[in-house]
Amino acid sequence: MESGFASASAITDQRQKIEQYKLILSTVIASSDITQAKKFIDHILSDDVPLVVSRQLLQTFAQELGRLEPEAQKEIGHFILNQIQPRVVSFEEQVLIIREKLADLYEVEQQWSKAAQILSGIDLDSAMRVIDDIFRLSKCVKIASLYLEDDDAVNAEAFINKASFLVSNSQNEALNWTYKVCYARILDLKRKFLEAALRYYDISQIQKRQIGDEVINEEALEQALSAAVTCTILAAAGPQRSRVLATLYK
Repeated sequence: MESGFASASAITDQRQKIEQYKLILSTVIASSDITQAKKFIDHILSDDVPLVVSRQLLQTFAQELGRLEPEAQKEIGHFILNQIQPRVVSFEEQVLIIREKLADLYEVEQQWSKAAQILSGIDLDSAMRVIDDIFRLSKCVKIASLYLEDDDAVNAEAFINKASFLVSNSQNEALNWTYKVCYARILDLKRKFLEAALRYYDISQIQKRQIGDEVINEEALEQALSAAVTCTILAAAGPQRSRVLATLYK
């Protein structure tokens, strides 16, 4: 491999240099050798390789990670994130791909909080690349949803609060729906039962049966209404609770 690195480094034409490195990368991926993969990463991130070449090669590597076994993907993915941390602003696009792949792996394993932590490492306020508000909103809502799978209302609320600044301008009905569901669950977990009841009731009254790719079935709406009733019963007695109960009774 060292001779291959030396040979690729000596090539002056940028396109040919990248193609030569890609040949080495394909061999590394095919071998599934984690040690060789780490050597390749260390080399392309070294001063021997121009930044523009490093970016393209790392992008290709990130996209090819899925060909490896899940445990190998995780080990190499975390290794890459650790190695590029000192220069992370130079590799934001590559970091995004790797973090999304790692999060998908942890989500499949139902390691919800781990997946959320990985996604939360994505810089949503970067000045180095253009990020639209829908992308920011989608990531905030996704992270909150993952934390809620572990009933972690504290971390979920931090990201729903960020999403609240974006959702008012969003025309994406699917994201707006998920945001509302997350918000209701957070209030519920924080024992703000009356507020949660009103949110659940609002969700249960939705008229559409399909939002984006998501089909809203009657069972989901009945669950929201049931949650509204439960939260109202658990809420402290008072005139507002009585009004909510009257609304639900109707």
